Amino acid sequence: MPFEYIDVETAVQREGLRMVVVGGVPSPWSEAAKGILHIKGIEWAAVRLAYDSEALKQWAGELSAPVLMAGQERPRRGWADILLLAERLAPTPSLLPDDPAERALAFGLAHELCGESGLGWSRRLQLIHVGLNNNGGFPDRVAKYLGKKYGYSPQAGEAAAGRVTAVLGMLAARLKAQRAAGSAYYIGNTVTAVDVYSASVVGMFRPLPHDVCPMDAGVRTAFETRDPQTDAALDPILLEHRDLMYARHLALPLSL
Repeated sequence: MPFEYIDVETAVQREGLRMVVVGGVPSPWSEAAKGILHIKGIEWAAVRLAYDSEALKQWAGELSAPVLMAGQERPRRGWADILLLAERLAPTPSLLPDDPAERALAFGLAHELCGESGLGWSRRLQLIHVGLNNNGGFPDRVAKYLGKKYGYSPQAGEAAAGRVTAVLGMLAARLKAQRAAGSAYYIGNTVTAVDVYSASVVGMFRPLPHDVCPMDAGVRTAFETRDPQTDAALDPILLEHRDLMYARHLALPLSL
């Protein structure tokens, strides 16, 4: 589902669905939110996050992304609130299982991908840590900014690699078990939000090619930073699943 970029002044006046997104960078949280709206066929307009925009801060509150705005309802921020609003606006196709146990599993896996201390969070801490120690990752200025946002400390940075490895291993094992059962997806035999989140977060380890993801060269270099432990945990099945999601369900090229 295509979308347009609008300025914050237009967004304030417009009804319908608008979302504040990170511009120029394939932030997994923003890209996952875009993917959910795309699969559901929901029309929306995008506002690029601008940290110096007072108008944006007054409209959307705390400057972060993604933030989903439906009419004059309260802003939805955070992967779970955005997903539940999208489910309400377009119940079909649902990206959450009907079965309560599978629904609980979906939220658990989604948290391990997108929540605090999840894979995306821990990967950012990992890239902050190596950046501040001049071993790749985010440039110093970016690392210091993100470090404040994600509660970085040297101890948290050291621990991030182990957390990344553990979650990657769990996700790969889940996909292998599903493949053995005849499914290409994390839960059941149909796509869920977990598949969207996984496809987006994996881009923090091995970004999509430049022709479909024209991101800043410095950010691409940071995302491609991997140590032997992380490389070993990045099982090929995770990349195969990511590619399948973009082939079957998500839009390319990315619109950043």
